[in-house]
Amino acid sequence: QVQLVESGGGLVQSGGPLRLSCAASGRTFTNFSLGWFRQVPGKEREFVAAIRWTGSDSYYADSVKGRFTISRDNAKNTVYLQMNSLKPEDTAVYYCGASGSQWNLRDSTAYVYWGQGTQVTVSS
Repeated sequence: QVQLVESGGGLVQSGGPLRLSCAASGRTFTNFSLGWFRQVPGKEREFVAAIRWTGSDSYYADSVKGRFTISRDNAKNTVYLQMNSLKPEDTAVYYCGASGSQWNLRDSTAYVYWGQGTQVTVSS
């Protein structure tokens, strides 16, 4: 079992930065690939970014590429999402997920553990 707790969400003006954190506890953190997804009411959960358990490879949705950066600190059992140049369309609840796989990390079904989510609101 892995418990994930997101933090760092809030209200930010368009163009501003925000950093999300996801702290993990339970099973060995380094065994899991980690991802960030987001969801708005009435829509499916959308892939944002992912990083393999090795930390050597990361992946991004086209909509955030060049603006967001995912990273992990295995010593702190934490994964981060640095979000820069935020846009109103980035407004969503952001979820952290843990996957036992290194593959298909853009697919939410690859993740077995999820956090409770943190709200990010970008004002125009």
